[in-house]
Amino acid sequence: MAVKALLHYALEVPDQGAGEKFYTSFGLVGAPARDDAVHLRPAPIARESVLLYGGPRKRLHHLAFAAPGDEFEATREAIGRAGVREIDPPRGAPEGGIWVRDPEGNLVNVRDEARPAPPPDPPLTLNGPGHAARQGIRGYPEAGTSARPRRLGHVLLFSGDFHRQVDFYTRALGMRLSDRCSDIICFLRCSTDHHNLALLSSKGPGFHHGSFEVGSVDEIAMGAQHMREAGRPEGWGLGRHVIGSNFFYYNRDPWGSFAEYFFDLDYIPEHCAWEARDFPPEDALYRWGPPVPDDFGLNRELEN
Repeated sequence: MAVKALLHYALEVPDQGAGEKFYTSFGLVGAPARDDAVHLRPAPIARESVLLYGGPRKRLHHLAFAAPGDEFEATREAIGRAGVREIDPPRGAPEGGIWVRDPEGNLVNVRDEARPAPPPDPPLTLNGPGHAARQGIRGYPEAGTSARPRRLGHVLLFSGDFHRQVDFYTRALGMRLSDRCSDIICFLRCSTDHHNLALLSSKGPGFHHGSFEVGSVDEIAMGAQHMREAGRPEGWGLGRHVIGSNFFYYNRDPWGSFAEYFFDLDYIPEHCAWEARDFPPEDALYRWGPPVPDDFGLNRELEN
């Protein structure tokens, strides 16, 4: 691989205050900033994972990927071989790295940085048939417990040119195809996560969701309950995906996109002989969970 991690995503939003309130209710915390953007991060790591810029409507501002050390030059060479031209960074964006546009015009920043890693959680102690890892200790979560995102895992973008996008992210950035579902959705990785970028077929580009890892299914459910108690509209979940295998809950942001809690995602070692599957359409979304909201796959950015 060339790029090694997804570092952050940045959105333009019409109300930065509403965005900051949403993401802090979700479980992120503020990060120091020297620009006009709102910087937010998971509490266990020092680096921001979400940036919110002011703008007339919600849209993706840019994605940032990590390519530390030799991987940075390898990525630059791959970008050149792919015939992609480097560009100047947008005004107010983080300094440093390589800036390019993908085939649908999304800004991409590749940075000579390592992936920020949160400290590991202790192993879960779960009881099941024939084994009791937790003994003499009650296992329920305490009242008031909420989600504490550990790290950014992936983003999902709408795409109006599915095949060109896959070609760009695999050839120019060195990402790998993990799985797909016909021409509906595909999942690409640049780390041991099953996916760091997913692309969902649409009539045009757009931002669907960012996804953050939490520590248990309980934490997903308690986070969702906290968001409802904070007055947030109902999202989607709790459920379990087929592609990637993770448990999920999607929280609606103020602009019709989502922020997801995930837990227990498939892990793919870098040199694993993983074979990408083409899943049937009935497996594109989930194995179990509540019915999918009618607007879950709606690209609201095309309505403006």
